[in-house]
Amino acid sequence: MSIISTVVRSGERRVSVTAGDGVELAVREYGARGAGVTVVLVHGHCLRGESWTDVRDALVRAHSGAKVVCYDHRGHGESGAGARRSYNLEQLGRDLHDVLAVVAPTGPVVLVGHSMGGMTVLTYVEQYRHEVGARIVGVGLIATAASGLADAGFGRLLRNPLISGFQTAVRWAPRVMQRAKVLSCKVFAPVVRAAEFGDRQVSARVLTLAAAMHNATSIVTMAGFLSAFKTFDRTTALDVLSTVPTLILCGSADLMTPPSHSIAMAAAVDYADYVQIEGAGHSVILEQPGEVADAITRLVDRANRADQSELALAA
Repeated sequence: MSIISTVVRSGERRVSVTAGDGVELAVREYGARGAGVTVVLVHGHCLRGESWTDVRDALVRAHSGAKVVCYDHRGHGESGAGARRSYNLEQLGRDLHDVLAVVAPTGPVVLVGHSMGGMTVLTYVEQYRHEVGARIVGVGLIATAASGLADAGFGRLLRNPLISGFQTAVRWAPRVMQRAKVLSCKVFAPVVRAAEFGDRQVSARVLTLAAAMHNATSIVTMAGFLSAFKTFDRTTALDVLSTVPTLILCGSADLMTPPSHSIAMAAAVDYADYVQIEGAGHSVILEQPGEVADAITRLVDRANRADQSELALAA
């Protein structure tokens, strides 16, 4: 992996990282360059780093000595597209490793993932278990699951034969399906809104931002990850999280990853900070960014204290 370019824009530093298979990943850094800790925010399916904007800004204000990093997954936002076969969680775990090698090659790191981002973090933990408790000093899992996505909530739709038919159509006629997606965005907008927010009142700004990110994601990217979700199981990664401060957060009205997923993860992780935000849905980072940022701030504080205690013991 390598840095392709760096651009500084009003407190935002843009970096392009080349993944192991050549895909360029768009990365943005905020806050202190010589940070005592780096907080990496990993976004969800069909979103982009921009989904963390309000949470990110609050974290930068709360932790002046921290560096906050957001990046776009392959096939999302400003990152390059990968081969269709690379749209899986194992590859996303390796992409995260490549990003860290460039933006945080040394020093403590806190990983926080939302939805598919949380699945990416769990996959990374499984792939690089030796880094947890060493470089990785804290983990946050937001509106996500360690397994059983197709067993509850809207995730049951993953087992519907129509999903397989949809994926087949995208494989054989991606351009046609992309045009159909563009034309059907308005038609399916109510379905997407229901999946993300249910029937709750949500601000127009949040709805507009979520719709823009979903609509801008290619049909190939959208379809490519669905198979990975059906079989996803990283329950074996949960045991290692007991060695570091861990946050598990969800919205009580989440229809995509119901609270039962978060409760199961929290039960498997010793001393996890379990936070359930009443009335929030799957897009909790957009709906209640202040409460999410407060929870992540507590996580970073816990991670800093634990890291300093270990350094004192080592001395």
